[in-house]
Amino acid sequence: MKKYLQTLLLLLLCVTAANAQKLKGHVYDRKTGEPMVGATVSLDRTKIATTTGLDGSFELKNVSKGSYTVRVSYVLYTTTTQQVEVSKDDNPHLKVYLEESNKQLQEITVSSHGNGSTERTARRIEQQATQVMNIVSGRAIEVSPDLTVANVISRVSGVSVERNTNGDAQYPILRGMDKRYNYTLVNGIKIPSPDNKYRYVPLDIFPSDLLSRLEYYKTLTPNLEGDAVGGAVNLVMKDAPERFEVNANIAGGYSQLLLDRKFMSYDYSSINHKSPYELNGKAYQATQADFGTGTLNYTLKHPAPNVVGSLSLGQRFFNNKLGVLVAGSYQNTYRGSNSIFYNTKVVPTAEYAAVTSRADREYSEQQKRYGVFSKIDYVLDSRNKLSFFNTYVNLTSIQVRDEKSTSFSTDYDPDKGNAQLGYSTRSRFTEQQIYSGTLRGDHKLFNDKLKVQWSAVYSSAENEVPNNTTISLNGVRENFVDRRTYLTNGTSLTHRWERNTDEDKAGYLDLTYTAPIGGVNVDFSAGGLYRDKERTSFYNNYNLTAANPSALYGTDFTNYTQLNFNVTNPAGAVNNSLTNDASEKIGAGYGMFKFTTKTIQVVGGARVEHTDQGYRMLFPQGESRPSGNQTYTDVLPSLTLKYFLSDKHQLHASYFKSINRPGFYELIPGGRIGDEYNERGNPDLKHAVADNYDLRYELFPDASMQLLAGAFYKRITNPIEYSFQADATRGQDTYYVPGNFGTAKNYGLELDFTKFFNKFGVKANYTYTHSRITTPKDTYVTDATTGDTHKISVNQTRPLYGQSEHIANLSFLYKDTKKGWDAQIAGSYTGPRINTVSQFLNNDLWQRGFIQMDASAEKRFKNNLSVFIKAGNLLNSPAKLFLKGTNPENATLKDDNIVANGQTLIRSDYYKQTYLIGVRYKL
Repeated sequence: MKKYLQTLLLLLLCVTAANAQKLKGHVYDRKTGEPMVGATVSLDRTKIATTTGLDGSFELKNVSKGSYTVRVSYVLYTTTTQQVEVSKDDNPHLKVYLEESNKQLQEITVSSHGNGSTERTARRIEQQATQVMNIVSGRAIEVSPDLTVANVISRVSGVSVERNTNGDAQYPILRGMDKRYNYTLVNGIKIPSPDNKYRYVPLDIFPSDLLSRLEYYKTLTPNLEGDAVGGAVNLVMKDAPERFEVNANIAGGYSQLLLDRKFMSYDYSSINHKSPYELNGKAYQATQADFGTGTLNYTLKHPAPNVVGSLSLGQRFFNNKLGVLVAGSYQNTYRGSNSIFYNTKVVPTAEYAAVTSRADREYSEQQKRYGVFSKIDYVLDSRNKLSFFNTYVNLTSIQVRDEKSTSFSTDYDPDKGNAQLGYSTRSRFTEQQIYSGTLRGDHKLFNDKLKVQWSAVYSSAENEVPNNTTISLNGVRENFVDRRTYLTNGTSLTHRWERNTDEDKAGYLDLTYTAPIGGVNVDFSAGGLYRDKERTSFYNNYNLTAANPSALYGTDFTNYTQLNFNVTNPAGAVNNSLTNDASEKIGAGYGMFKFTTKTIQVVGGARVEHTDQGYRMLFPQGESRPSGNQTYTDVLPSLTLKYFLSDKHQLHASYFKSINRPGFYELIPGGRIGDEYNERGNPDLKHAVADNYDLRYELFPDASMQLLAGAFYKRITNPIEYSFQADATRGQDTYYVPGNFGTAKNYGLELDFTKFFNKFGVKANYTYTHSRITTPKDTYVTDATTGDTHKISVNQTRPLYGQSEHIANLSFLYKDTKKGWDAQIAGSYTGPRINTVSQFLNNDLWQRGFIQMDASAEKRFKNNLSVFIKAGNLLNSPAKLFLKGTNPENATLKDDNIVANGQTLIRSDYYKQTYLIGVRYKL
């Protein structure tokens, strides 16, 4: 009997399977034609249901033959039903179109989702944008592996990044143009930089979870500031939602590097943020007691886990007239790197530099990053609106660099394990912060024909490095055993204070008047800005020597706090080019027109910018040009054309002229001793001017697919690059100096592709960039008659600094809206590029090409909670610098790392993997 029942059950299953069919289809938005992601599709009077995938497609399985009612629903859309007949041989492919439920809900949808926070609206903004641009939506940022804006932008086509000592992205390099050739906006307002020498903003200071979307303008129109050659980055912050909304997350994690070794730290809470000179006056004579011992009191331990979190609250009140949003983010992370650095020297007898020593470095860094954004807007009536928004971000870095160097020139015997060593430990506390506050008004006059927008802006940026401490000891290697010995002769301990502040006051005005001409509405725009920037910079340095030079490590002291020192410059060394006042006044005006027909959109006009930039050294120390000023005016024309091939694809062409101003420090003469090399400014440095051309084909068939293919060409007059040069007033001293080098050309191709297949998707982009610039280099030649060698200057053509020929990103995505899954694995490739321009021919330092691999996943639950994980640098990709050649002497050093494939390794940094797991709550 049992066997009979089993046979019957098997036959029933076979019959059911034979009659089971699949019903497939797509769901679209009737108004836009775009696929609906996450719509619910079900069969009435059955338990069969599913949700649409990333391309709007669905598949209902195990459907028996017969007649059914298909029901499709989506939040804020009218539920639709459709009759369908399921047969064995030929089932229809359904196309279902949903309409928004009513006018009121339509308005809510536009205001809450039209800000680019979703993938669908981000693609729509890209399609309708006047500029050639790319957008990363807020949702894409949220589910990505990235915690900072710098890491987010590294996924965009045409962008590579310069990384910090932890391996995290810091500065964007846009279309092969160094970080100096772009600027950063917050809600369309330019922000100042906390950098102590340059204009560019470190994007790792911004937590990514404060953003609604990230925009990258690859071309400029006359209403945008004209000092960008690579492009401009606009951080669009979150906006007040229609209904009460809460978004909170908290996560913890660890760095694999700090599981494998301990973290070195010091007591930074006792740091004096002002130097003895500032606290007591210029006549004060500092002693050892003025510096404290906290920066020398080192400990080794495994750090606490990394903690990151954010919270945003928003709502509209008084019948949607008043909108309020407050968002905050906090990140406390412990990172580090293990590094090998080879010092080199160019000698007259060889083409390439010879390695003279090796430094093994361990970096330990705690980063505290937090940001706050608030926005209040009030709708006075249908034609007048006021907004007030504030942004504050802060990045505090507590870093220790512990170094052991091995000399290859004195008593070096690798076979016997003997060498002269040097030990150096640096404690560095850095705090950078940016604040920007904007009061904005939007008005419509004369029956909406005239639109007026004005902004009053105050912003500031600060950078502080107090009591930067470095202590140095000698050491020895004997029979393969390394040990510290005595403090170095002369200066063995330094304490340094650096601080700078930018303060901007700016006003913006934009007017747009719409008038019909020949049956076409034409927008005539005019406006401008005025910005007054004041910058102050301070530097002070104290040198100390050992009170007892014969004190032996391990015998006379085991901790640096036990040592006594004498201050050799008790008044401090403030005579430096970093102690100065600088100013910049920018006045700009523009005129622009815009009209759109069924087949073409034209935007043209010109911008005029007047620059008045100056500096004053506070301690010139005999400099012949202790103060200086540059004044110039630029006319910057622009023309943008969009040709609509259909409502789904278009051609986008652009020409614009732009400039690049020198950084404040770059104009100031006088030398500065740096960690790796000496620097000085160039008061004769000119601003660069560029002609920029763009052409891009853009295909937006629906929200599940995007294809962008374009080309760009840039011709830069007086490009600003750095080179090593001898200082005529300082004998044989060599400094890293900015200069103008004729004309540079930069051109390339870009391809950006996105496609979703139900629950799976792929995002890919590739950029080819080629640039050329000619700069003078030194080289040695030998006189054929006398045999003497002497140095001559020759020209060398090379790529622009920081430009990689090949850049690519590839991401595989998975999204299941029904089960609440989001996952991706993202890889990026950055090709070789010049990292440091050498004074000598063929001795530029190149960064080796590398692949970065990251991953993330999120699982949402019905109670508004979700769990997410993020993992970074899965391949443990190192950063390596090398020379494209090698000195024969390098092969004799018996160090396996130095010479490989005819190249000389100069530096390698390893960071290992990072892991993060957390929970998110949305209401």
